[in-house]
Amino acid sequence: MLEAPGPSHGCELRHPSSAVKASCVRQMLEVQPGLYLGGAAAVAEPNHLREAGITAVLTVDSEEPSFQAGPGAEGLWHLFVPALDKPETDLLSHLDRCVAFIGQARAEGRGVLVHCHAGVSRSVAIVTAFLMKTDKLPFEKAYEKLQILKREAKMNEGFEWQLKLYQAMGYEVDTSSAIYKQYRLQKVTEKYPELQNLPQELFAVDPTTVLQGLKDEVLYKCRKCRRSLFRSSSILDHHEGSGPIAFAHKRMTPPFKLTTGRQAQCTSYFIEPVQWMESALLGVMDGQLLCPKCGAKLGSFNWYGEQCSCGRWITPAFQIHKNRVDEMKILPVLGSQTRKI
Repeated sequence: MLEAPGPSHGCELRHPSSAVKASCVRQMLEVQPGLYLGGAAAVAEPNHLREAGITAVLTVDSEEPSFQAGPGAEGLWHLFVPALDKPETDLLSHLDRCVAFIGQARAEGRGVLVHCHAGVSRSVAIVTAFLMKTDKLPFEKAYEKLQILKREAKMNEGFEWQLKLYQAMGYEVDTSSAIYKQYRLQKVTEKYPELQNLPQELFAVDPTTVLQGLKDEVLYKCRKCRRSLFRSSSILDHHEGSGPIAFAHKRMTPPFKLTTGRQAQCTSYFIEPVQWMESALLGVMDGQLLCPKCGAKLGSFNWYGEQCSCGRWITPAFQIHKNRVDEMKILPVLGSQTRKI
């Protein structure tokens, strides 16, 4: 395991208190020049941090450390991210801010310490994300690189999954992407198990209330009454599942007969919730999705998830059957007019 060198970062080992300072430095691991990983003990004495060349601290923990006023705290950059070391903790939404903080501090020549309570999970996840972004490494490579340096490094499975999503989004948290929207929906079911008082930002804008931003999008309307229902940007794409094989347990046909033939196609759109759905979704785990104007059945929803016709399981699921809607394209020349595709 690599340890932060003492004298080269300002620790004078000949000083009477050198043993204390060296002990502080040993609480940290130097991952890269100027980038350190540690636990709560590493921030116990801010003046020792400065003597080790560290003037920026990123804390990802349940409680914010109290840096007492003194020579060691002057000019200290500090970013605090409240987070518990639990799989359900949302760390993904903070990654851009954390990676930017580390990058800016290092660009200005500051030593940076990333720490949590034990220095093995939350801080490891943040440093892994930084390595992924800066070195363009896949999750497995960046994590392995860090574990070679720190054998006890072990983030929980929830953080592993979130970093894989971070990679899938191109090392940037794109809140408009289908990946992030699906992730956000799953987090909502964990945070609001009773499904009451859901945050308004969870719902996509009702397309009947605003037409701006529709120029290059497809609008989906109720086939029966032509009421606008959702935009193409609300569709949460997914990889096709294994087709009929996925439903083998529900059929009398022997499984081997289901392995041949063309894979089943998706017969529904899975979308993010739209404002007109709110009254139907609150306090209910599953139910039908009806057109808010004519009451025609459009599909169904289930916060626990539903299986697409292609065999893929989607969680949570807001499913609109394709044969119940028409696609309408906005004509650039005619502005708000639409035409059926």
